[in-house]
Amino acid sequence: MLRKSVERNVLAQFLVNELQVARFRDYCPNGLQVEGRREIKRIISGVTACQALLDEAVRLQADAILVHHGYFWRGEDMRVVGQKFQRLKTLITNDISLFAYHLPLDSHPIMGNNAQLAKLFGFEVTGRFGEDDLGWLGTWTAMATASAADVAAHISNRLGREAILIGDIDQAVTTIAWCSGAAQNMLNAAIEAGASIFVSGEISEPTVHLARESKVAYLACGHHASERYGVQALGQFIAEQFGIEHQFVDIANPV
Repeated sequence: MLRKSVERNVLAQFLVNELQVARFRDYCPNGLQVEGRREIKRIISGVTACQALLDEAVRLQADAILVHHGYFWRGEDMRVVGQKFQRLKTLITNDISLFAYHLPLDSHPIMGNNAQLAKLFGFEVTGRFGEDDLGWLGTWTAMATASAADVAAHISNRLGREAILIGDIDQAVTTIAWCSGAAQNMLNAAIEAGASIFVSGEISEPTVHLARESKVAYLACGHHASERYGVQALGQFIAEQFGIEHQFVDIANPV
């Protein structure tokens, strides 16, 4: 019989093991970031622990929130004032736990952001590359003779937003590389891995020149848009494992 609740620390340890948290050198603490009530019956997932998501979790009477982008990033102001104070006050006042998983959620072979993008786009995974194997390689078997423009149109359609394509639109695409979020600095690694096109979330000024000069197309499809799927898959997995309620809340973000 499915359980109706899970103890907070049991869930935290379960996720440490499932996501292999210890093997990542990350920019933030992964796991339970803010401690709320002991028993969790309803969990809300979202991309970022912004105030709008917290307010929605309060409205939905959630016991815990699961996100990809949590708090306490390396180099941030450590003072609990302003925006940070208000967010933490909302969680603590309402006794809501906050769980956050950054690189471990990008990397997971089934529930990770990149695994879920492969599923969404219909890519066949052929390998991994880069530090911690965060970058993924594959092919788009549905269109063996795809151009960069074909890939851009397909991804734009699946994500529901217009992606930015840098490079020759008629360039033939054989091997596709991808990494969700702000992974534009992995373009060099994707080039070395033999990619024809690299798909990520964000783009910066130097990325344009590297894509043009390397003849490897770059596709920026949105940081938020590329990272909506891993946290949904993880939330659903938790619900199935422990018999608790899960709901994904998508706070709109154009970036």
